[in-house]
Amino acid sequence: MNWNDLKLFLAIASRKSLGGAAEELNISSTTVFRHLNAFENEVGARLFDRGKGGYELTELGAEMCGLAQNIESSFHEIDRRVAGRDTQPRGKVVLTAPSSFAYWFLPEYLRTFNALYPEITVELLISNQELNMSNRTADLALRVSNNPPENLIGRKVCNIKWGIYGTQQYLAEYGKPVDRGGLTGHRIIGASGNLAMNTVFSWLDRHMPNEIVQRCDDLVTMSYLAANDHGLVLLPDDIQHPALKRCFTLEEAGMNHLWVLTHPDLRKVERIRILMGFLGKALSAEKRFIYE
Repeated sequence: MNWNDLKLFLAIASRKSLGGAAEELNISSTTVFRHLNAFENEVGARLFDRGKGGYELTELGAEMCGLAQNIESSFHEIDRRVAGRDTQPRGKVVLTAPSSFAYWFLPEYLRTFNALYPEITVELLISNQELNMSNRTADLALRVSNNPPENLIGRKVCNIKWGIYGTQQYLAEYGKPVDRGGLTGHRIIGASGNLAMNTVFSWLDRHMPNEIVQRCDDLVTMSYLAANDHGLVLLPDDIQHPALKRCFTLEEAGMNHLWVLTHPDLRKVERIRILMGFLGKALSAEKRFIYE
């Protein structure tokens, strides 16, 4: 039994399909199928029940899965501790960030960073979801959070306000609101899906239900709807669509808190430490977050 077989077994258990495991491991479904059959032959028993719902663990498979996850955790810990001894400012850093920062801030920042540290390569993963930093899916994370995960360390780099935005054309036609009272009678883009559960948009639904003319579950897409004159939009100030003009700060929305985070075992890796410090300094001094 080797580690590669266990990785494949865990991938199928996690994704519940050969296709999902193949995507995770970057191999073909045929290869996954062949290796699974060989692994089950080696074990001498079925590890999965194949049904319409996908690949479900058998009783033996579930028992093996717990043991394999412990082995996986040990491998990841070895990897992190070895990486943590790396004191040279060179190599790859995997950075995960929300799309808004990836679109409007990181291209400029990373150009400057690459000029300062040409031997450090930054690989960017665009995601708003929490990634598993224990297995080094990412080394460093920019995250908007009131309560960052307890298993990560880092610093809060800035607070980000929410504002009402619209195009110059819309504002010229319908007028520019200067406070929440001025929103009455305007066309407003609201939230849908999981985004609608955000307290900011819950407030909007309670106080401006008749003004909402369009809904969307993605902030960046909402900015593009507003840029095409669907109406005014409530956005955090990290979304910097060039076609939109800021009207005023909606104080009722509160503020977002931006963190730069990493795993404790990686905090002394020089290339990660350097990028973490660079991003923290750049974002804490970001003039585009300062209004009024």
